Amino acid sequence: MILTIELSVIMMAGLFLMLLAGVAFIQDKRYFTSAPKDVQEAILPRGERFPGAYAIGWILMALSLFLIVGALIFGGWQGIREDFGFLGFYERFLLMIILVKIFDILFFDWFLLCHSNFYPHFYPETKGIVGPHQFGFNKKSHVMQIAAGFVVAAVLSGICIVLK
Repeated sequence: MILTIELSVIMMAGLFLMLLAGVAFIQDKRYFTSAPKDVQEAILPRGERFPGAYAIGWILMALSLFLIVGALIFGGWQGIREDFGFLGFYERFLLMIILVKIFDILFFDWFLLCHSNFYPHFYPETKGIVGPHQFGFNKKSHVMQIAAGFVVAAVLSGICIVLK
């Protein structure tokens, strides 16, 4: 159980690095498709913030994917070594997915979007647009992602059982 929580924290770090790479360094509007519509409309196109910003962003993006995928692979590999059954894998992967989703809702949506200066720092044009009134703007998306998490956990568990 502790390893599962540790792997979830690693995935959370990867998810944050992914957000940071997109918002602070790469700064491409395509990475804002999950943001509220009024924020998407307010964001102005911009070039590279400083020489090397894109390179840093893409390195952080690759690192974030490595952390996320690596945590899932390590969780599966360790479960195979510990002779988990389907239910053991399913519980691990589902808990990891749900913990990361809770992190997404509380940290990204509630804190960064609604109660911090994170987005206005990088995109001053969003000052006054982002705020507490936007919390819950994507409830439907969150519910769908949580529902998909049950399926993804089952698929990952099935893959681990086959590899075992």
